[in-house]
Amino acid sequence: MDVEHVIGAPHPRLRPFVTRYGGYRMRTDPGVHRGLPSRSLTLIVTLDGTVDLPQGRFATLCGGLHDEAVLITHDGFQHGIQCALTPLGARAFFGLPAAELSGTSVGLDALDAPAAELRERVQTATTWTDRFAALDLVLGRLLRPVRQQVEVAWAWQRLAEGVPVGEIAAEVGWSRQHLTSRFAAEFGLTPKVVARVMRFERANLMLRGERRPTLTEVAAACGYTDQAHFNRDWRALCGATPTEWIAAELPFVQGSETGQGAELSP
Repeated sequence: MDVEHVIGAPHPRLRPFVTRYGGYRMRTDPGVHRGLPSRSLTLIVTLDGTVDLPQGRFATLCGGLHDEAVLITHDGFQHGIQCALTPLGARAFFGLPAAELSGTSVGLDALDAPAAELRERVQTATTWTDRFAALDLVLGRLLRPVRQQVEVAWAWQRLAEGVPVGEIAAEVGWSRQHLTSRFAAEFGLTPKVVARVMRFERANLMLRGERRPTLTEVAAACGYTDQAHFNRDWRALCGATPTEWIAAELPFVQGSETGQGAELSP
């Protein structure tokens, strides 16, 4: 496995909308990679080839929030940049709520973004620092004023802190049903589902760490009632049990995070 993975921070003015850039160049055996649910939308610009999904092949794309694994078929060589967007980034860059992209992936050209220019700029750049700077430039030009309903934004923040949905509804003075409706209209997923995704993401990050804890430790730390609950939830969101995912994907993931890796902060 030949892997290069470089993390970069976006320009400060973009950080409410983009949490990080990840440049990758990987040569592995051909296969299928699982794109896992998370609290971020995913924007990808390829330097070579395409991202091959059930919906089609994309040189550039943006994928919305989702509650099941996205299957990515590859021929063994993957080269590009993946950007983690906050839900507010969908409004800032594309003028639409994250809900309109939920559960799907679309080409950037379908979002009236300068897909061809963006790809050309990152392809002609010769270093990861320059490629990330090209993203800063083009995404910075797309920025527009954004507003998000205060109660909905608060609900997202509190879910990230692990607060139960019923308690959040009481905090904002809404019924649970109304909160669910307004939240889903903004993000495309209900608060209950987003809470599951965030818990899954925490567990996944623990398993990727340098000192990987036991599955029992992860289940307890992330609030699963028992190991069976952990396995059921992981299978629903990932398409595999934790043990199956570790065997199939963890070497690939850890290689992409530690093999010839670096972190850049423009």
